[in-house]
Amino acid sequence: MPEPILEIENLSKIYAGGFKALDCVNLTINKGEIFALLGPNGAGKTTLIGAVCGLVRPTSGTIRAFGDDLAQGWRKARRKIGLVPQEIGVDMFDTVERQIAYSRGMFGSAPDKGRIEEVLRSLSLWDKRGEQVRTLSGGMKRRVLIAKALSHDPELLFLDEPTAGVDVELRRDMWRQIDILREQGVTIILTTHYIEEAEEMADRVGVIDKGRILLIDEKDAMMGRLGRTEASFTLAEPIFELPPGISSQTVGIQDGGRTITYRGGDGTGKGKQEVAELARKLIEAGIIFTALDQKESSLEDIFVGLVERSEAAA
Repeated sequence: MPEPILEIENLSKIYAGGFKALDCVNLTINKGEIFALLGPNGAGKTTLIGAVCGLVRPTSGTIRAFGDDLAQGWRKARRKIGLVPQEIGVDMFDTVERQIAYSRGMFGSAPDKGRIEEVLRSLSLWDKRGEQVRTLSGGMKRRVLIAKALSHDPELLFLDEPTAGVDVELRRDMWRQIDILREQGVTIILTTHYIEEAEEMADRVGVIDKGRILLIDEKDAMMGRLGRTEASFTLAEPIFELPPGISSQTVGIQDGGRTITYRGGDGTGKGKQEVAELARKLIEAGIIFTALDQKESSLEDIFVGLVERSEAAA
């Protein structure tokens, strides 16, 4: 049975003026999983993270981490939580190594130069350890934030857009570090604009918009349930109606009769079979096509569709 490490129930946050940043959010995160929280700007992702990390006071609802109610035992639970925020907030005139050591001590962990070195080396910061943070590039400053979050060996790690606006090398280092943390059993919750990263790394995915959770599911199950196959046949000669036996529910005619389109399936391979069957029927009907383009829905396609439907329903 999965072991819950974070349990959020009916969590809401309403700011002065009436803006509802979180609207009755319910979410359970299991020990050792990687959970990707996707949503457009202003959806409530950072507010939700801030509520768990003690940076935002919820209006209502409960948060339990490691079995403790954060309203009662926040400090105890917070020692086990790491956060890589979007904004760079460090002492720019301090050295890299001192900043990491300070973060470790701030969470009650004993000094450990070996561990600090290990973290700095894993993020290619060891050679910069004696330099002031202000002298570093933007990408290196981002690495310092990640190192600070890892310094006290958290069991639950939040990554709030950790690779936004950084170079490819840092992104590669970041995901290499996540692989290591996964092997160590660290639970990771990340938000990202690079949806292909969530598609590759996450065990489960949640979609949030306007402070409401639209969907939570295992990534593979979500792809299977909401994924679709799209295909486009470019015809040698235009047609103006579909041959008998071809369903107009999934097949249509476009571009003045020069293109036949298909959209269907369920992410399980059904769509590919139906495209092959459609191609066979077109050939049998004497309809010649000169090109066939086919693609499967990505997690990004599913995400965009969910948010668009949410916007339309608002």
